[in-house]
Amino acid sequence: MQAVAHRSGARLTTLAIKLMAVAAISMSALSARADEVAEVQKLLAAGKNVEAMQRADQFLNTKPRDPMMRFLKGISLSQAGRAPEAITVFTKLTEDYPELPEPFNNLAVLYAQQGQYDKARTALEMAIHTNPSYATAYENLGDVYAKLASQAYSKALQIDTRSAVAPKLAMIRDIFPRERNSMVAAANPMVAAPTPPAAPTPKPTPAPATPTKPAPAAVTPPPAPEPKPVAKPEPKPEAKPAASDNKAEKDVEAALRAWASAWSRKDMNDYYASYSRDFDGGKSRKAWEQERRDRIMGKRNISVKLSDVNVTIKDNKASVRFRQEYKADSLNISSTKRVEMARSGGKWVIVKESAGS
Repeated sequence: MQAVAHRSGARLTTLAIKLMAVAAISMSALSARADEVAEVQKLLAAGKNVEAMQRADQFLNTKPRDPMMRFLKGISLSQAGRAPEAITVFTKLTEDYPELPEPFNNLAVLYAQQGQYDKARTALEMAIHTNPSYATAYENLGDVYAKLASQAYSKALQIDTRSAVAPKLAMIRDIFPRERNSMVAAANPMVAAPTPPAAPTPKPTPAPATPTKPAPAAVTPPPAPEPKPVAKPEPKPEAKPAASDNKAEKDVEAALRAWASAWSRKDMNDYYASYSRDFDGGKSRKAWEQERRDRIMGKRNISVKLSDVNVTIKDNKASVRFRQEYKADSLNISSTKRVEMARSGGKWVIVKESAGS
């Protein structure tokens, strides 16, 4: 763990606990009993991995397929330094519940700690495939690519010591905080160098001719009073947009709830219509629609409820944050989501969505 801390950057170092904990929170409403889940989480937060593992095992003896408790057991194993067993737990979770991106993400963290960056990359790509709006997975994938690039440049530098390779190596290493300060210090002297060219300044001395020009400028005051009528204080019209904004906010929320209703009814036509044609689902529109159809129609029952809806509107665009309660067969997930919407053809449609923001 410490070796990774020094060599692969702060983000991948802290992900073993920090990001797993975030994922655990986002999954905290899965099918395990709330009191048991809360107790295991409390033990993990206190660093009592042995007790947490025993509690999780007791629960899994009666409900061996419960995803949340298995997830917590994987975290417990990873915090106890039992990475191979944790990898086994998360791998099995990805096989049994491929729709959950968090196990893929945590699997990638464990692989990265072992220096298996190709496997980490594959796991993160699967997390993104599962949820194209999973920002954490994108950030982690960037860190993995940076580490792979750093290794490749280091190898190139060993083979060929030409100076052209070294700057590339330094550029990649700038991602990691321990080396960023030295890069900044190296940049400062270069900023001081261009300052000497102050010689051309004597030429501005002919400027004394300019004071005579302000005199004609004094002739211009007659047009000066004209701005006064232009500055028509009209506070009343400003009050009207507030009312229209209020209506727009209601329209945005209504469109969002219609989207959730279509999802719950598994009405694919209305569901697709809730999205802009420019919506970026990480793939072609046809492939995205097919994937969503397979995933939604593959569930027996779906319930999507929204709460704490907060709408911010600017011009014809809206940013909406809300809490989503998603239930589908054995899954029960509560999470915070954010969607970006735009007015198109007289209606509000989704142009971007992300989780946990």
